[in-house]
Amino acid sequence: MTLMRAQREPRAGEPAGAPSPPEIDTLYAAHFHGLTAQLYAYTGDFGVAQEIVQEAFCRAIPRWSTIVTYHDPVAWLRRVAFNLAKSRWRKMRSAAAYRRRHREEYAPEPSPDRVALVAALAKLPPQQRLAIVLFYLADMPIAEIARGNGCSEANVKVWLYRGRAALARHLSDLREGRGRD
Repeated sequence: MTLMRAQREPRAGEPAGAPSPPEIDTLYAAHFHGLTAQLYAYTGDFGVAQEIVQEAFCRAIPRWSTIVTYHDPVAWLRRVAFNLAKSRWRKMRSAAAYRRRHREEYAPEPSPDRVALVAALAKLPPQQRLAIVLFYLADMPIAEIARGNGCSEANVKVWLYRGRAALARHLSDLREGRGRD
């Protein structure tokens, strides 16, 4: 199946039997791997290189009637691919600079109590853990938790009750050294 066929009349001064310009699918088959290897060497990421070369070919499709008249259509594809790679690199550099500027300077390590709490929460059933986190950490009222989970307020109260009891058990086990499963 061809992606797009270039239909054109011979140029002025061109012999009638001159070879016809390549079709884009022929060019793709012949040069995709080579261009990908070049972009891979440039970017250091094979998947990104493949994406960029594919994007260059996609951009060539609507312009193919013009590109096919160029002396070297592959040079156009290569230039577009390298421009796309440079643009991607600039965007990533800008994003990294933004993240650096907006990053918190100091983040203390979690306290032993926090580590114990996270470990104990991980042992709770999902509904109980969700209810505890939303009620105590997100400060959500029971009615809102119930609405968000499509259940009754009584269910949320039961999850909280059972979750607190299980959490107390797990935390006391951790303090006494029995919590290592």
